[in-house]
Amino acid sequence: MLMKMGEIAGFQVGVVGALFLSVASSVSIVICNKALMSNLGFPFATTLTSWHLMVTYCTLHVAQRLNFFDNKPIEMKTVILFGILNGVSIGFLNLSLGFNSIGFYQMTKLAIIPFTVLLETIFLKKQFSQKIKFSLFFLLVGVGVASVTDMQLNFVGTILSLLAIITTCVGQILTNTIQKRLNVSSTQLLYQSSPFQAAILFVTGPLVDQFLTKQNVFAHKYSPIVLAFIVLSCLIAVSVNFSTFLVIGKTSPVTYQVLGHLKTCLVLAFGYTLLHDPFTPRNIIGILIAILGMVLYSYFCTLGNKKRQLLDPSPASQIKDKEAGALLAGKNMEKESYEAKKSAKDSLV
Repeated sequence: MLMKMGEIAGFQVGVVGALFLSVASSVSIVICNKALMSNLGFPFATTLTSWHLMVTYCTLHVAQRLNFFDNKPIEMKTVILFGILNGVSIGFLNLSLGFNSIGFYQMTKLAIIPFTVLLETIFLKKQFSQKIKFSLFFLLVGVGVASVTDMQLNFVGTILSLLAIITTCVGQILTNTIQKRLNVSSTQLLYQSSPFQAAILFVTGPLVDQFLTKQNVFAHKYSPIVLAFIVLSCLIAVSVNFSTFLVIGKTSPVTYQVLGHLKTCLVLAFGYTLLHDPFTPRNIIGILIAILGMVLYSYFCTLGNKKRQLLDPSPASQIKDKEAGALLAGKNMEKESYEAKKSAKDSLV
C-alpha cells in the first residue's frame, strides 16, 4: 500500500513540475520573441521555429550521448509522419495568422479544444462528462472575452484555419497516444521526431515567412543584439518543446489546451504590468471567467478521478487518471503563443 501511494505521489509531483515548467518557459519565450519581433524587427516566425527545433534536437542528442536518457527505437514511419504532421501544423497556424485578423486567429485557437474533444470521443471512445464540457465552455468564453477583438472572415483564411485546427488536434492526440501505447517517454519521442519537424520547417519556413512578411530571412541584417535574442529564444524553446511533450504525455491534449489558454491570460497580465499594453475591464472580466473555468475543470476532473479509483483501485488506474487533479496547483497558468503573435506574429513552438 505504501508503495502504491508513493507511486501516485511521485506521479503527481511529476505532473505539477511539468505544468510549472510549461508555464515558466512559455511565458519566457513569449516575452523574448515579442522583444525580438516587435522591438528588433525580426518577423520570421516560422524559420525561427525551425531553429528552435534544431537546437532542441542537438541538445537532446548531447543529453542522450551523456546517458541522461535511453533512446528507445520507434518505427521510422511513425516518427516521420508524426514529425511532418507537427511541422505542417505550425506552418498552417502561421499562415492562418497571416491571412486572418487577430480575432479570427484567436477563435481558431479556441476551436482546438472542442475539436479535440470531438476527435477523442469518436476515435478513442473517451468519455467527457457534462460537467467537464460545461467547465471547458466556461473557460473558452472567458478567453474569448479577454482576447478576441476584431473578427474579419475570408475564404482562404478560413480554409487555412480549418487545416490548422485539424493538424494541431491530431498532432497533440498522437503525442499522447504514441507515448502511452508504445511506452516511450516524452524525451524519447521528442528526440526522434524533432529532426523531421525541423526539416519540414527549415525548407518551408523561409518561403512562408517571405510570403507573409515580403522579406527574405537570409537577407536580413543580423545585429549582435538580434543574434543574442535568437540564441536566447532557441535555448528557451528547448524547455518549451520538452514541457509540451511532457504535459501532453502525462495528462491529455485537452488538459494541455486548458493550460495553454490560461497562459494567454497570464501573458495579457504580464503585458499590462511590464510592457504597459492596453488593458480594459473586458480583459479583466475575461481573465476571471477563464480562471473560474479552469478551476471548475480541475475540480470536476478530480471528482471523476476519485470515482474511477473507487471502481478500480489499481495503481495503474490511479496514476493514469491524475491528469487534471494536479492542474489545481496551476490555476494561474495561461497560454504562451497568442500574445507574441498579436504583437509580432510569433509562432507556436
